[in-house]
Amino acid sequence: MRVAAVVAVIGAAVLTSTAPAFAQAKCEPNAVAKKYPSLVGKTIRVAQDGQSPPYSFRPQNNLDDLTGLDADLVHATFACLGLPVEFKTGQWSGMLPSVIAGQADLMWNNLYYTPARAQQVDFVTYLLAATGGMVRKGNPKHIHALADTCGVRAAAGLGTVEEASLRDTSEKCVAAGKQPIQIFTYQDKPSGARLLQNDRADLMMTDSGVVGQLVSLDPNDFERAFTIKTDFKIGPGINKSMPALVQAVADTVKLLQANGTMQDLLKKYGFDLALMLPVETHAE
Repeated sequence: MRVAAVVAVIGAAVLTSTAPAFAQAKCEPNAVAKKYPSLVGKTIRVAQDGQSPPYSFRPQNNLDDLTGLDADLVHATFACLGLPVEFKTGQWSGMLPSVIAGQADLMWNNLYYTPARAQQVDFVTYLLAATGGMVRKGNPKHIHALADTCGVRAAAGLGTVEEASLRDTSEKCVAAGKQPIQIFTYQDKPSGARLLQNDRADLMMTDSGVVGQLVSLDPNDFERAFTIKTDFKIGPGINKSMPALVQAVADTVKLLQANGTMQDLLKKYGFDLALMLPVETHAE
């Protein structure tokens, strides 16, 4: 999505909304010199891996582009600010070190805020991380919460928090005199989805955003069974030498929430709107 197109979409959202809060929320791409003078003339370097749908990935019809919730939020934010962006792609594990080293200005790629990370980069958070449960269409085992998983066949990524949660729940099932959970692990998300699709598992647990994407791509086979909110907040990590960028991103993400752009993007990629949080900055 190009900058001009994003500005047009945001502008349309403002013009068509009737809520008073929405009416006050508008982009000012020509006001960067007045609001954030230290950013004038800069191209903002954004670290994303392009390999983590639904947050950042390359569409099949244009492998030179990036799309996804985080990529679209980057386009919307900096179009609204009137600042050009350049994506720096690489392995996810190298993204934050590249920001700390000054090779990129921020990492915007499903990054969890932690106090330890905030010692190295500043954060702007706006979303709550969550785990999702996915079942076959119609939910034949009537699974609506972790408490319903005793005796079922459940799949989770090897070594993930979801696997640990299933094992802990299985122990509780046994302690309560119920059947344990039959736990299967997978190496990647497509493998987990196939276990469910081929009736080798009754439940797949993974990141809530991934569940939303898989359901949206194949609504005839899958549906969401439940969402478990975590305590982790998500948002871009920004180089500590750029406090003006922290403020600019925070101000603009608040605007995108107020005019409905963020809600539209969350819906587009299958996220639960209840996971959206008030914008906070963390500079520790």
